[in-house]
Amino acid sequence: MRKYGIAAGAAALWMAAMGMATSATAEDDPYLWLEDVEGEKALSWVRAQNEASLGALESDPRFEALYNEALTVLTSDARLPLGQIRNGFVYNFWQDETHVRGLWRRAAVDGYRAGAPDWETILDFDALAEAEDENWIHGDIVCLTPEYRHCMIEMSYGGKDAAVWREFDIETKSFVENGFVLPEAKSWLAWVDKDTLLVGTDWGEGALTNSGYPRQIRRWKRGDNMTFAETELTFDPEDVWAFPIVAQDGDATHEFIMRGVTFFEREFYYRNPEGEYETLPLPLNTDYQGVLDGQAIFFLRQYMNYGGAEYPQGSVIAYNLADGSVEQVMKGADNQSIEDIGVGKTGLVIQYLEDVSGKAVRLSRTKSGKWKQKKIKLPENGVVNLVSVGGGTDDAMLSFESMTTPDSLYFVPDGKKPEKIMETPPFYDAAGIVVEQRFTTSVDGTKVPYFLMAKEDVLNKGDAPTVQYGYGGFLAPILPVYYEDPARPQHGALGGLMWVKRGGVLVLSNIRGGSEYGPRWHEAALKENRQRSFDDFIAISEHLIETGVTTSEKLGIIGRSNGGLLMGAMLTQRPELYAAIDIGVPLFDMKRYNKLLAGASWMGEYGNPDIEEEWAYISQYSPYQKLEAEQPYPKVLFYTSTKDDRVHPGHARKAAAKLADLGYDFYYYENIEGGHGGTANQEQLARRTALEYVYFVRQLMGEPSMGETEE
Repeated sequence: MRKYGIAAGAAALWMAAMGMATSATAEDDPYLWLEDVEGEKALSWVRAQNEASLGALESDPRFEALYNEALTVLTSDARLPLGQIRNGFVYNFWQDETHVRGLWRRAAVDGYRAGAPDWETILDFDALAEAEDENWIHGDIVCLTPEYRHCMIEMSYGGKDAAVWREFDIETKSFVENGFVLPEAKSWLAWVDKDTLLVGTDWGEGALTNSGYPRQIRRWKRGDNMTFAETELTFDPEDVWAFPIVAQDGDATHEFIMRGVTFFEREFYYRNPEGEYETLPLPLNTDYQGVLDGQAIFFLRQYMNYGGAEYPQGSVIAYNLADGSVEQVMKGADNQSIEDIGVGKTGLVIQYLEDVSGKAVRLSRTKSGKWKQKKIKLPENGVVNLVSVGGGTDDAMLSFESMTTPDSLYFVPDGKKPEKIMETPPFYDAAGIVVEQRFTTSVDGTKVPYFLMAKEDVLNKGDAPTVQYGYGGFLAPILPVYYEDPARPQHGALGGLMWVKRGGVLVLSNIRGGSEYGPRWHEAALKENRQRSFDDFIAISEHLIETGVTTSEKLGIIGRSNGGLLMGAMLTQRPELYAAIDIGVPLFDMKRYNKLLAGASWMGEYGNPDIEEEWAYISQYSPYQKLEAEQPYPKVLFYTSTKDDRVHPGHARKAAAKLADLGYDFYYYENIEGGHGGTANQEQLARRTALEYVYFVRQLMGEPSMGETEE
């Protein structure tokens, strides 16, 4: 539901050699063999690490209680059944203890709005996996609008990004015999009509970019052999991807193909009425949002001068596809960040942040071409998410939550006040727990916010066990949510129950690299300025100590993916500052990251290590190369997944192996399935979350006393 979901959530086939094509040798890197993902030698090493670490962590008498707490939250029927309105129904994907792989289901809007949905199962993924004897993990579902009957369903083997797509008929609740089927690959597609798809996939030799994504979009007609589908556009191997987009706008169908120049830069090609593709005259740092009445809605992440008018960075604009004229829809203030844009039947709903607090507004276009705003009145000082906008209506659904306030769902009819239709009961008693937003100053003078959650009496002790979370990249804001799929340990429900109730403090860091203050907050930490993100995180850590919240002996930190890189930088730059570091599915070897899986697509974020001038600044923080003997490293926890085909598990493996040879002890857990999420179902997620918190309990609260258990 985030505005960058198109780029961040898109999937494509990784390189056939799984990123192993390289000129590196064992002399350059003695742990190179650990990049052989499924190699028996590498997997034997993984099994040995798992056995040692899981034996220690799961034998802790506090582990079982933590696991049960996590499982209770993750599989609770009390979670909000969030869904999207489509043609009179609300569609929802649901997992619980009985439905581990999940149900795709729907309920009529009226019953859902009344808070009493009558769910109709469309597809049971547990039953499907059993019937077909496959480890199917649910992925995206793309349906033809506005009818919402013909769908393409993505399913992966074990949770990988690479997946199979199969055509499904909602009316018959079955896969279509002799329908569209895409074999396992990282594929993207869009419906043109019920007999036509625009598809990007691995068409064969030369079909992928250097990043492992499709570089060619084809028009695939029903009944035709996909190999001979008509080619629409082909981009350069040095580009990141080619991505198809189709918008149904009343009776009109608009087709676009997006060329990913870098991870953040893109060109948009529009298929005009003559069937030819024309390049839209937009800045490269622009995001497509939808089409409304013939106007394509875009979010500008950079300044645009067009037709003699100026459109500032952080603006929403409407581009007329017929005559090329542009209107400014909304621009964010200096303390605001436009985060999500929903296109309804006749207007827009925009969710934005104001000093990292969620807001929402409805916009409609006047006859004179001006856009008027009407604020949607929701609770203050929390997180607002767009749950559903559009689907053939101007009705919208938005949610509100905070770290101590469970999710509430609001139905917002066009032109009327929001109606609270559902709310989640609390997963724990938050009495006496406070959430504060605080600010500190980074080394260059920048004011940086963070959120702190703790029992009020714990804050006065001065040495509270504290876990600080950070990410700082890819325009991802870190928000104080209660619960959001996929659940993370830093979410209020899990963190409150498993950590804060035990006397710990939980901290969320709004460091540069995210979008808390719009695109400029992200740009400030790109490439040669990456250290700013690390400095911001360190500034928050030091502020926690200076203000008497904790001490370095009681301070732990946590991050995953790009946040795992952040953790590696903290390990190698300021090890004395931390007593525990939880490093999840990390980037770590920044000399080779662009050669492993999708790494080449992220050079817009980090730079190209093969260019001497850019490696000069990347090398200053690349954690793998910075690991040294005789440093005050705490005992870290690594986790990754064998099936992670986004961030290569070799990063975590090699880091752990190098630490071992340098004489350091650590914990290591590699799930054999699960993809980049690290887990394939809620039970696996509960296990990993419990491992993370029992690690923090051991490192920051001490070893268990003799005979100690938790009820």
